[in-house]
Amino acid sequence: MTNVAQMVDVSTSPSSIAKLRALMSGLWPSVLLYSALLVAAILALKLPGATDYVGADNDDGMRLVEVRDFLNGQGWFDLMQYRMGLGDGTLMHWSRLIDLPIATLIRFFDFFLPQGRAEALALAVWPLSLTVPSLWAMGLAGRRVGGAFGMHVALGLTAFLLIPSNRFLPGAIDHHNVQFALVAIMTAMLLDEDHRPLSHAAAGLAAATAIAIGVETTPFVAAVCIVVAVSWAWEGEPFAHAAKAFGLALALSISLFFFGTVPPRLYSAVTCDNLSLGYYSLAAIGGGLLLFAATFASRGRRLLRFVALGGIGALVLVSAITIAPQCLHNPLADLDPLLVKLWLDGVEEAQSILALNRQDPFTLGFYYATGVFALATCVFRLVYGDRVRVHLVLLFLLTVSWAIAAFQVRGTMFANLLAILPLTSLIIDMRRISASDSDDVAAAFCYLSTVLMSVATVWGLAGGLIGMQVENGESILKAAPAKPSCSSKSSLAPLTDVPVGLVVAPSDVGVSVLRFTENRILAAPYHRNQGGMLTEMHIGLAEPQEAEAFLKGAGVTVLAFCADNPQTRELAKMQPDGLYAQLAKGVVPAYLKPMPTPEGAPVRFFRYVPIGS
Repeated sequence: MTNVAQMVDVSTSPSSIAKLRALMSGLWPSVLLYSALLVAAILALKLPGATDYVGADNDDGMRLVEVRDFLNGQGWFDLMQYRMGLGDGTLMHWSRLIDLPIATLIRFFDFFLPQGRAEALALAVWPLSLTVPSLWAMGLAGRRVGGAFGMHVALGLTAFLLIPSNRFLPGAIDHHNVQFALVAIMTAMLLDEDHRPLSHAAAGLAAATAIAIGVETTPFVAAVCIVVAVSWAWEGEPFAHAAKAFGLALALSISLFFFGTVPPRLYSAVTCDNLSLGYYSLAAIGGGLLLFAATFASRGRRLLRFVALGGIGALVLVSAITIAPQCLHNPLADLDPLLVKLWLDGVEEAQSILALNRQDPFTLGFYYATGVFALATCVFRLVYGDRVRVHLVLLFLLTVSWAIAAFQVRGTMFANLLAILPLTSLIIDMRRISASDSDDVAAAFCYLSTVLMSVATVWGLAGGLIGMQVENGESILKAAPAKPSCSSKSSLAPLTDVPVGLVVAPSDVGVSVLRFTENRILAAPYHRNQGGMLTEMHIGLAEPQEAEAFLKGAGVTVLAFCADNPQTRELAKMQPDGLYAQLAKGVVPAYLKPMPTPEGAPVRFFRYVPIGS
């Protein structure tokens, strides 16, 4: 008993508690602890109901198809998806920088597991592993904002942001989770008030990587470049080493990614949806000019530095107008109106705040409220002169991110991420005020309210409760009864019993056809596949006799008809005499031969047999 008591006494001694506190004040121990808890929470909440090891987003399935092609020998520089679209295929706009680590994980697990399990494990490990750099960056940013306690607040808020997100779930292998981590890293590096060159070199590398893997974050990267450039123009020599490190890292990294991932035959091509000559030249020119200016003009007067900065901005703008004028507007602005109506307008993450307000106003709080709260906090801090540089940087980055989110709801993840940092500072102050007088109920209430209002999920729950009242008590969060999916492996099983050919199916089903079979597809939901998507839509809209001409011209062998598909229903509604409307009524033209279909399957398959054959 004495030994036990001594053990308990030692384990709870002040020195042991002090050691534990010292350990948890460190960045890496805290990050690893929060990462472990976050991964455990994600697995506990998501695995019991999981039905597939690939994410539900079409991009996850398409990424897997691309990785499989890469593993099966398709070249590093060859991003053509030969089984998608018209003619010889569709050139994808994604980066091998994401394919490579996923393919490496699959190959590694292949040594120990059967191919299917190795693939499933790799697709689980990759997104979950990205929680570590994301939390590391946010923990570092939180510590720079508010010390050890600020680090824990930022880590906790980030964990609560990631738990309901679908970006880090097992199977989520598109590039959005990597972009999330890169945005966090860039922000953390800019908050280094000691202006360390290493921090700004890391920011430059992260900026180049973000450009290389996807253009969604390009406006944010531009904002980061502006922050660094303006900081140099204002600070001068004290910021010179940081500016030079950022400019050099950006120029060198983007050059490495350009020549390392872009096929030589496309060096002179300008595309606006991926890394090409346009984005490469602007990043390299901007980074190089900043390096030059910081080297030779840092000791000049502030006015001279701003004149130099204006010259850099003018040269970059002239370069953009000269090299890539078509990239100064939305890359999706040139979509065919039919695609906009039947496809893009139905993509939830592409909706604006105005469209979301019309469709589901009760979700606005979840997506936008914490960003507004954080913006107000930054403005309040600036009015009272509290850590002006930190809050100016956060205000600018958050304003850019929130504006992007207002344009497309997919950007709210980044806006909510950045909102964590000014709200961390606010929570620290509210806690101090509350702790100074334990009897002050109002202060305690304000502290608790601040914490709750800093969590996007709380706003989402509040919106859901309001929605329940508006809907007379019927929960808008209640899941609809599960229906068999036209995209499931079992639904598409009949395609494995016919010779490999070209399958016409709704674009939402196309990626699954690629994943589960060896067939080619006409349509998949990607803007570079406009021809294939439009052809599939015109087949559904055309009267049966005209539809045969489309089928024959495209070389179709099988038509997959999914009556429950939203796009198919809309096509049938638009043209009551069209092929899809007729098939929905059970009227099958002679050139379509029904294939055996499992009972209860939501999709019907028809072999196309030209009349007279």
